[in-house]
Amino acid sequence: MKIYTKTGDKGQTALYGGTRVSKASARVEAYGTIDELNAFMGVAKSEIKDETILSQLKKIQFDLFTLGSESATPTDKLTLANGKSRLALMITEQEIEELENWMDQMEEGLAPLQYFILPGGGRSATALHVCRTVCRRAERSLVFLNETEEVRPELLKYLNRLSDYLFVLARHISKLHGEAEEFWNPNDR
Repeated sequence: MKIYTKTGDKGQTALYGGTRVSKASARVEAYGTIDELNAFMGVAKSEIKDETILSQLKKIQFDLFTLGSESATPTDKLTLANGKSRLALMITEQEIEELENWMDQMEEGLAPLQYFILPGGGRSATALHVCRTVCRRAERSLVFLNETEEVRPELLKYLNRLSDYLFVLARHISKLHGEAEEFWNPNDR
């Protein structure tokens, strides 16, 4: 099977269920940004050696594929006539709680925040800060889509929580590697 289909040569793509839309549509922008986030997560993973964190990031990448597939599915195509989901997997409160639990564990060893943190530190922390900002963009894309087409609230909640997780993880990694955090302190120029 060839990877190219030529069906998108005129700027259209098919959503799950077959509906054709512009590649510039809000839905395509949303799931494309989620895909971009997943790729940046791979970059971050390549900089991290801790097996526990790598396991978490692998699970998150899996969840991002799930979130992306749901984002690529028009809401009216999500449910079958019998009320069951067309998709084998969907993001639930369980994935959101998992992120919260991981954050709670990491935060126990971190100093309380007194100032904003400048993105940076070592390579792994910096990669995680990039992931966090792409995650926020993905979240904004889904919020924008939700203004015209319904998006399940769990998707928005997951991305919001994920960006928090990535921030905490960047701090945690900096601490593990003995890398000082740089603070934005307006009194310290």
